[in-house]
Amino acid sequence: MISSNDQPYTFDSIQFIGGFTQNNSLHTFREMWYHILLWAFFSSIFVHTIAALVAFVTLRKHKFGRFFSILILIMGVISPATSGVISSAAIAFVHRASSLQMSPIYAMIWGIGQTLLSACIGFTRILATL
Repeated sequence: MISSNDQPYTFDSIQFIGGFTQNNSLHTFREMWYHILLWAFFSSIFVHTIAALVAFVTLRKHKFGRFFSILILIMGVISPATSGVISSAAIAFVHRASSLQMSPIYAMIWGIGQTLLSACIGFTRILATL
């Protein structure tokens, strides 16, 4: 009889994402890409939700400003859905091409790092100077 701990993880399982033990290393490109992308996606949504709440509280009396928080939330979903897919694939490709296994903790660091990097670029307004 196979217990629930002995069953292999599937992509449909939330436990697969949260498996932070060193025994659960990621071997395939798809596993690495999926983990990094989900961490980038959820950390981006978290950061943009906080930014949207701050924008709504500070602009709640403005006629059109209160709706900027909706645009901030939309950007929190669109950013990882576009650039996050590509950058996560690039990171996973490098790991897979070099035959390195990835720990789920490293996938978390890469995913959250993508969000922090995009936040730093947004705060420094580097793109506005180009």
